[in-house]
Amino acid sequence: MNNLLPGVLADALYLPVLPYFVAVRGAREIVLAAGDQLSRQSFVNKTRIRLANKVEMLSVPVYGVRKKQAIRDLRIDYDQKWLNVHLRGLQSAYGKAPFFEYFYSDLERVYLQKHPYLLDLNRELLTLCLKFLGWDVKLRVEEAPVEEAHFRDIRGLIHPKRLKERQGIYHPQPYQQIFGADFAPDLSIVDLLFCEGPGANRILDRSEKSN
Repeated sequence: MNNLLPGVLADALYLPVLPYFVAVRGAREIVLAAGDQLSRQSFVNKTRIRLANKVEMLSVPVYGVRKKQAIRDLRIDYDQKWLNVHLRGLQSAYGKAPFFEYFYSDLERVYLQKHPYLLDLNRELLTLCLKFLGWDVKLRVEEAPVEEAHFRDIRGLIHPKRLKERQGIYHPQPYQQIFGADFAPDLSIVDLLFCEGPGANRILDRSEKSN
C-alpha cells in the first residue's frame, strides 16, 4: 500500500478502472485536474464492465468535442439513450452479484440526477465509490493548471491503449467474477465492489505493484 502520499493528481475518469484505485490508494487527497485538455479515446467518458459473453465498454456521449477542449467543459448528451443502456448494463452484469443490492441504488441516484457536465457526474460517482471503499481521502476539483510538487501525478497513465503496460502500478489480483471462467482484469471499480463488497480493499492491496 502507498505510504500515506500527500496527494495524487489524477484525471476525472468515469467509474474508474481498478488500476486507477490502486494508483491513488493511500493518498490523503485526490486532485482532479478539470482544466486539462481532453485526451481522445480516454477513460474520461468510458469504463469497462463484464457481461455474460464479453467485456463491454460503456461510453457516455458528450456534445461535439473541440480541439484542446478542457474536461470541465464537456456536456453530456442526454438526447442519446446512454443512461438506460448503462443502468440496464449494470443490472444485467451484476444483478446476481453478492453485493449488488448494497451499492446499486446509490449509484442509480447519482445517474438520475442527470448532471449536465461530465465532470460533475464523474466526481459524484468517484466520491460514492471512495465512500463504498471506506477511504478517508479528500477529493478536490481544480480548474486552474495544477502544479503540486509533492503530489504524485498519474494523469494520462490510466488509458485504454495503455492498460497492458499498467505503468508499474497494477498487478491484477484475481477475484470471483460473475461471468466467465477466466479472470478479466482492468474492469471498473464497480465490478470489484459488486463481487467482493468489503473484501474489495484486500484485493486492491494485493493488486499493488512494488516498485
